[in-house]
Amino acid sequence: MSAAHTDVKGQAGAYVLGSLEADERTAFEAHLATCAECAAEVRSLRGVADALAHAVPSRTPRPELRARVLGAFAAQGPRAAASVARERPGWLPLAAVLVLTLGVGAYAARLQTRVTDLEDRLAQALLQAAVADRAAADARQATSDLQSAMGVLAAPDVARIDLAGQPAAPQASARALWSRARGMVFTASNLPPLPAGRVYQVWVVTAQGPVSAGLLTPDAAGGGTVYFSTPPDIPAPTAVAVTLEPAGGLSAPTGAFYLMGLPA
Repeated sequence: MSAAHTDVKGQAGAYVLGSLEADERTAFEAHLATCAECAAEVRSLRGVADALAHAVPSRTPRPELRARVLGAFAAQGPRAAASVARERPGWLPLAAVLVLTLGVGAYAARLQTRVTDLEDRLAQALLQAAVADRAAADARQATSDLQSAMGVLAAPDVARIDLAGQPAAPQASARALWSRARGMVFTASNLPPLPAGRVYQVWVVTAQGPVSAGLLTPDAAGGGTVYFSTPPDIPAPTAVAVTLEPAGGLSAPTGAFYLMGLPA
């Protein structure tokens, strides 16, 4: 059997199924007229094709589906069937593109998930770093205030001023240790809880007027110790006082006096 005959015989299945091009079909039919072997092959395959056609129950499509299909072919013209037959092999590259697109989409989704996870980890790391930086800054400030407070206690010019509670806070008391060169250590107790949006402000009262030493936020028991850096050129105090002021403090006292003390 020649290679040419084998190639032609290999077209028998396509011939039976009606999938040969017009010129291929004409050539194959011409070969059938002279080749008993190929004619027998076609008869055998037709029997198989007929059996397959009846192997599953037939179903009549809904009328609206038939109308849509016929309408589509009518709109495309009489060459629609031939055009579809010629273009049928194009589904292969389309399928490859579809598979590639799905693969790229899945990879992009996984990559986006990883990026989101890394962004979350980075945000947590930055937050932890910020908290650590704040804690370190607070520790440095506390160390500096402690050293400054120790400097006040050891200052040769340190003066003690005891403060008594005023009508707004009769149970409150405080003590100020003040050095012109080194500042003030202020300790308070039994102050009432702060109202919302308010703060206690400590004043060094001089003959020229009150000078703000700083702000005081007591703990839950109404007490606390804080270091204030007062101006080195401040006049000698005639009193030390505590008032209740708006949050952030003011340049001059406006609220009620909660503590007041005179130098010994």
